Amino acid sequence: MSRACAVCGKVSMGGFNPQSSGMNRVRAHRRYQPNLQPLVIMTASGEPKKQSVCTRCRRTLVKSAR
Repeated sequence: MSRACAVCGKVSMGGFNPQSSGMNRVRAHRRYQPNLQPLVIMTASGEPKKQSVCTRCRRTLVKSAR
């Protein structure tokens, strides 16, 4: 599985390590990964499929309507 959310398509993002941004301004690169969790989702044909979903989408999918 790739490091992308199956619902919203969230992928890893590049940035700088905050501990390396000191007085010398030598910034170390790092990657921010999405928090992906396995979740069983019902497909359009009605069969369950295990996919990687970010925690924000997982909360929304599991949440019940008022």
